[in-house]
Amino acid sequence: MSATFLSTVLGFMREVVSARYYGTRWEMDTFLAAATIPTILFGVFNGALVSALVPTFSEYLAHRQEDDAWRLASTVLNVLAIMLTGCAVLGFFAAPWYVPLIAHGFPAPQMEVAIRMTRWLMPSIVAVSLSGVLSAMLNAYHRFRAAAMVGVAVNTVTIATVIVLNRNIGIYALVLGTTLGLTAQMLVQLPSFLSIGKYRPIIDLHHPGLRKIWVLLGPIIVGSAAGQLALFFDRFFASTLSPGYIAGMNYATKLVNFPQQIFAAAIATVIFPLLAAQFARDNRNGVGRSVITGLRLVNFITIPSVCALIVLAHPMVQTLFERGTFQRTATDLTAGLLPFAAVGLVALASNVVLTRCCFACKETMWPVTISVATVVVNVLLSMIWLRTLGGRGLLLANSVSQTMQTVLLLMLIARLVRPLDWRALLLSTAKVALASLAMFAALHWIQALGVTPEPTLASRAWYLFGQITIGGAIFLLAARVLDVEELQLAWRTIVAKFERNIIGPPENRDAPIA
Repeated sequence: MSATFLSTVLGFMREVVSARYYGTRWEMDTFLAAATIPTILFGVFNGALVSALVPTFSEYLAHRQEDDAWRLASTVLNVLAIMLTGCAVLGFFAAPWYVPLIAHGFPAPQMEVAIRMTRWLMPSIVAVSLSGVLSAMLNAYHRFRAAAMVGVAVNTVTIATVIVLNRNIGIYALVLGTTLGLTAQMLVQLPSFLSIGKYRPIIDLHHPGLRKIWVLLGPIIVGSAAGQLALFFDRFFASTLSPGYIAGMNYATKLVNFPQQIFAAAIATVIFPLLAAQFARDNRNGVGRSVITGLRLVNFITIPSVCALIVLAHPMVQTLFERGTFQRTATDLTAGLLPFAAVGLVALASNVVLTRCCFACKETMWPVTISVATVVVNVLLSMIWLRTLGGRGLLLANSVSQTMQTVLLLMLIARLVRPLDWRALLLSTAKVALASLAMFAALHWIQALGVTPEPTLASRAWYLFGQITIGGAIFLLAARVLDVEELQLAWRTIVAKFERNIIGPPENRDAPIA
């Protein structure tokens, strides 16, 4: 629990340090564009390969076939290492051809910098993908400490490298720190992994488990890749905007993702094995109750979060980021983008629960189809809104497409699991929305008073803390008056995650790159 919390804090500190030294300058835009390919591969491999390997590996262990399990795991690791090394070498030399596809709006000098940065980041492809597989296998052996230290390693190394080397090499300190940090997150797990003593340098392409993995991997990898394509198109379209928009969108997205990573991932992690067990026993009523409970918890956490992110956008960005290179213009840019990203938070978090419900019910094809359709809608809306809304339109397109995905997944689950208690879900959502509106009104009134804190970190932080405390107290009081059941249930569910030593699923972790 301590390592997970420290990793989350350090991950956010990494963004604060990046904002201090690089703000929303064109160099930060260039780094984010260069990091697109490694970030996409992180999402695909950690989301798809791990999801396919773990059930097969665990099945062999459950049947006491440990030698076969490790023969399979060793084969996957060795083949993956060889393939990814080849991809990294290819990516290094092919950078002048594919980087312009991502950052097609960059001028020639900036494009050259993006290509150079991409080449520096290529080794991270190997490290970040192997790290995800090592984490999954350690978790299967209930060795959580090393896997939990992954985020601590990558963030500590990245932050330290930027602070020490920024004066000498500028933005390349962030590029180098990212590559070294991602390598460190793999190395920090090796001692624990090797201590198990079962890894072998072999490749058994005839292992029957490979076929099982491939059957699972196909639809999952398509769905993961489709989801990651949204990032590609965000950077593709944003590269045509004024310098700073890619960085501003990145900071806004990180703020929105913060509650999702901490709370929604915890809820999904705890509820997934319950859903799978209920489906295996053909307890459809139990599955229906569990998924509705998960959605009610998500709404209880994310709806007030959306309200707070919208009304407190400017003081949040100012307090967290405005120092060093990140000046008032960068604050205004990021704060203006934040509400458009925030409105999709409820859908983003709900989709984590809904997708895992589909997987628990052994339904993979339709979620993948829905994911692909969502990306298409996202791209079309981005093209429509780019001219009129700019970066706000790109974030709004993400939010709308995520909401569409939620609706379609709900329709799918309603077909897979009957009956669903729609009345309980709607009544709970209405109560949480009313409590959130009370909080929103109070925060808006405080903002309207026009109180301006002193331009110091301590003064701004204390003022922001006061607003969040008042808003949170009003929300909890209103929830108590409205008899919102999720008030106690949310606390018990999140605590259960840590009491059981459950690590958040890799596909729900924030990409440690950009």
